[in-house]
Parts: sequence; structure tokens; C-alpha cells
Amino acid sequence: MTAQSWISLATHRDWLTGEANRLFEFFQHRSINPKGGFYEFDDLGNPLGGDDPARGIHITARMVHCMVIGHLLGRPGCSQLIDHGMDYLWNHHRDRKHGGYFWTMGNDGPKDATKQGYGHAFVLLAASSASLVGHPLADEMIDDVTEILETKFWEDEHGAISEEFEPDWTPIPGYRGQNSNMHLTEALMSAYEATGEDLYLERAERIADLIINRKARETGFRVGEHFDENWNLLKDYRGNEMFRPSGTTPGHWLEWARLILQLYALGGKEKTWMPEAAEQLFAQSMALGWDHRQGGFFYTLDWDDQPAKRSKLWWPMAEAAGAGAFLNGHVPSDMHESSYRLIWDTIAAHFLDRKHGGWHEELSEDLKPAHTIFAGKGDIYHALQACLIPLYPAEGSVTKGIIDSQET
Repeated sequence: MTAQSWISLATHRDWLTGEANRLFEFFQHRSINPKGGFYEFDDLGNPLGGDDPARGIHITARMVHCMVIGHLLGRPGCSQLIDHGMDYLWNHHRDRKHGGYFWTMGNDGPKDATKQGYGHAFVLLAASSASLVGHPLADEMIDDVTEILETKFWEDEHGAISEEFEPDWTPIPGYRGQNSNMHLTEALMSAYEATGEDLYLERAERIADLIINRKARETGFRVGEHFDENWNLLKDYRGNEMFRPSGTTPGHWLEWARLILQLYALGGKEKTWMPEAAEQLFAQSMALGWDHRQGGFFYTLDWDDQPAKRSKLWWPMAEAAGAGAFLNGHVPSDMHESSYRLIWDTIAAHFLDRKHGGWHEELSEDLKPAHTIFAGKGDIYHALQACLIPLYPAEGSVTKGIIDSQET
């Protein structure tokens, strides 16, 4: 490589730490909804949704995960948010009649009582992270959500989970999605780190093999989002543009690039297809997804590799930073380093809200704050991990990296 990696520079690492602290300052002290769960915010940091906002299970679970990170880093007060979130997951989102976890909650019960694979993945992540700080509900929650994933969602003939059910577990047919399986891969790795049980690692490897090694490889490492029940690609699918965006989403190519390198490391570096696939996913993201005129990643592309939704969202930028850090850790190159720098340059110039705190979650094509998909600043998860992933070895999760660093 022709230049020293930013990741090795103490000054860059200090800058990342400062940005992580800014995120904690924005989210930590205002997020608790006294009626349960956590608030999401507008650009100024005011709660969204009035007196009875919908509390998505992914927001609750991600906050638990991020506050575990804060607690491990020695930030006072994070344990209160961990307790608040775990209580809400266990005593409100959990369906005591039929089992599983409701998708969204309100003050008086479920607003959407469906059982979503995406949501259950984040419950496993929250519980696995909480177990690292000895939370009293963590082990029981890990066992509970693992049983649900195994008995209700997992489809062994495909090596992945199904998508959604009615509250009584009546299947909602016709769709399989990569997004829920991608996030389950992250959660399964977290559960493997927390418990040491090989089943979690094996499940994660099977999902990655299906979605990346087989399906994405077939389409030139453009990750398909939407499939039928037999995992045939649905190129013309139209759905919820937040959770099931049409076309293909470069941000998910980037997210997978990091996840499969993490999976490669956890699996003893035996799956030799993984580094090559990660390089291909990252290269395709930068070549096809990056706006080479104005900067940032287009939200979605069509299957002719043309921008479809031209908004620039914060989470692909965050995932790109994490992917760049992992690639520099496993397969360092000038391209990976220059891309890593370009990504952070763009984040610093356009996505950081220096006036009100947090990151702008959505920008227009010309990099101006916008709100066509996201209403404000709802979530610390992507941005916080982007700031912290480069600070630890590219061998596991942020939580594992923090704990390992404290033991040496």
C-alpha cells in the first residue's frame, strides 16, 4: 500500500471516538419513553409520534445492543437503558399467549402484532449483547427467541428463515427476504460469541452461503433482496421502501461485505470463498452504487445498474465505513484505503449534523437534508457501529472487540 492506513493513526482513532461520543450524547439521555420503549426523533431531537408512538421491536433491540456497547466502554447511565429495553422486549413485545415477539407496540398493546423474522433477529442480538454484561433476562431471552427461530422461522431445506406470520403463527405466504436473513446472520454471530454454541455459527454460515455464495454470485455480486418461497429471485417485487426496497440496495452489498469477513474470522478462516466475495461486493458497491458526480450511495439501483431511488441515506455510508475497515484488516489494498477515506470524507462533510447532533439519516441526490423515507433521527445503531468498528480488530463484533481489549 502506498499510504499509511487511517485506521492505524491515533488521530483518526481519536476522531472516531469523538464521533461515537457525540452519538451517545444525542441518543442516550433523551431516548427513554416512560410509557415503554424508546423514542425516535425529528432533526432537532424532539420525539416523533405524539403521545402514543409506534415502538418498533428493532428500535428497542438495537438500543439495548448499543447501550451494552456504551456500558462496556464505561459510559455511566447506559445500564438504565439496557434494563428499560430488556423489560420492554420481555414484558411487552413478547407474546405470552402464542410465543414470539410483536412487530410494533403502542401504549395499550400491539399496533402491529405480526411476527417478523427481521424483528426476531434483533431480539437475538439484544439478548446476546445483554448477556455480556450479565443482564438477568438475557439467557432466558436467548433461549426463548432461539426456540422460536428454530421451530417457527428456520427452513432447513433452504438454509435460511421465512419472513413473517400472523400473531397465531398462521404463515403469511409468498415471500422470502434477504434483509431479515442478513440481520439474523449478525445476530447469530453475536449469539455464538456469547454462548460458544456451534449451532449459531453453522446457521450463519448457511445463510451466507445461500444469499451471497450462491444467489449473489449468480447476479455478479448484486445482492438480490426479494425471493419467492423457493428462493427464486423476484426482480420486479415492489414493497415497503424502508424494509423491502425495490430493485437492489448497494448498502446491503456493503453490509454483507463486512458480515461475511466477520463470519470468515469466527469460522477459523476456513470458508475461502468469503474474502473474495467480500472484495467483489465492495468493488461493485463503489463502481455501481456510488454517485461519482456528487458523492454518496444511491439508495437503490434497478437491475440494469441504473439509480432507481436516488436518495443518499446514512446507513449505507455507515455500513461502507465498517466494510472498508474489515477489508483493510483482511485484504488491504490502495483501493480499500482510498475508498475508506472517501466514505469518511463524505460523512464528515454532509451527514454529520454539527448543529443539532446525530447524523442526517436522509439526504437528497445533491446531498441536502430530506425526509422522503425517514422522518428524522430514529436510530443510533448503524452510525455508532461505523465509528467503533475500525477501532477494534476485524475478527468479530464490536462487543467482542471491546471485551478482548479490556482483557489484554
